[in-house]
Amino acid sequence: MEKILFVCHGNICRSPMGEYILKDMVRKAGLADRFEIASAAVSREEIGNPVYPPARRELAKHGISCDGHAARQVTMADYHRFDRIYYMDRSNARYLARLLPPDPDKIRPLLPRDVADPWYTGDFTQTYRDIVEGCQKIMEEFA
Repeated sequence: MEKILFVCHGNICRSPMGEYILKDMVRKAGLADRFEIASAAVSREEIGNPVYPPARRELAKHGISCDGHAARQVTMADYHRFDRIYYMDRSNARYLARLLPPDPDKIRPLLPRDVADPWYTGDFTQTYRDIVEGCQKIMEEFA
């Protein structure tokens, strides 16, 4: 089983979008039993909060539910549990470097560029596209 964790700043926009987009992709590909997929934050700011409403609406436009999500912070247990930890931008990488051991084989960017941060841009559609691009690359590894 491949265990994948998505990480962003607060675990209310980009990382849960990654989690639920990839869960949807693996389900549609008939591979759900081969994956464990989750998400977490580098900060403690949003712990316990659901997916931010505009992110939830963007997922819903594509038929993806994120019901039941509660933001949480990444832990050392996550480092040991997950095979890959994908972060969304360079700021997330800096925070992760303080929280987890350096491990470029395990901890890596979702894309070679920063994933658009809708908290600042307000463009959840672009963020969705960026995350789909990254998730498609993950799926290609298992095709």
